[in-house]
Amino acid sequence: MTSTKPGTGLALARAAHPLPTIAVTCVAVLLAVLAGNSAAECALLAAAVLAGQLTVGWSNDLLDAAADAEVGRYSKPLTTRELSPRLVGRCLLAAVPATVALSLLAGWRPGLAYLFAVACGWLYNSWLKGTWFSWLPYAVAFAALPTMATLALSPPRWPAGWVVGAASLLGAAANLTNTLPKLAEQHPARFRGLPDRLGARPSLLLAGGLVVLATCWVAGGSSGIPDGLRWTGPVLELLLAGLGSVLLWRRAETRAPFYAMLAGLMVPAVMLIAAGHRLG
Repeated sequence: MTSTKPGTGLALARAAHPLPTIAVTCVAVLLAVLAGNSAAECALLAAAVLAGQLTVGWSNDLLDAAADAEVGRYSKPLTTRELSPRLVGRCLLAAVPATVALSLLAGWRPGLAYLFAVACGWLYNSWLKGTWFSWLPYAVAFAALPTMATLALSPPRWPAGWVVGAASLLGAAANLTNTLPKLAEQHPARFRGLPDRLGARPSLLLAGGLVVLATCWVAGGSSGIPDGLRWTGPVLELLLAGLGSVLLWRRAETRAPFYAMLAGLMVPAVMLIAAGHRLG
């Protein structure tokens, strides 16, 4: 009988990319609530999304283990040998069927929508992360989140186009900001995605622009937002993006832009909450 080393659970959590995992799960729950799902359905969707994000995070670290060791990325538990590939692989094999089961328990329509989003994450890990199209899996996966939320309703319905469009823009911005810290490292050419090819500062500016566009799309698409908030929301987002870009110009290759993007998400979120919108 094998024993588990102290700290193994924490190392597994770190290998699952906890910040993006928690952020995506929280966004999915917010969308499920705004769509009008019951508390039980929201909890089930949250569990499915969390399990799916674990598979994306663990598969990412497993696939990148050799490259991470090559460049000395010692923040990775597999690189420091806090975790063995075998253990992470076993956890991954357990999380995959859990993701499928939890997703389909929420209903076959929302289940397939979310499994499609998870497949996008795996496609990013295995191929697209090193191409000009590294943003595409993020954009498509984020667009699937409001789709999952509304298809879980009874009766199910498709989300409004502006919701899907805004989510897609935020997904692309998430890719640009989430990968910026790695630009300071020397890593193999096969991992050169769009942010690597553009550079840190252009990626930062582009991400800020995408967040502003997403907020404008929410303001223009939703009929329930109060007129004052409809105009002040995009203006506030523009000011935040401009000020953030200036403040982060010299820290573009750190985690700070991702934190700033998460803060920027609060503006369209508040607009939707104030509107009491149902995303349909």
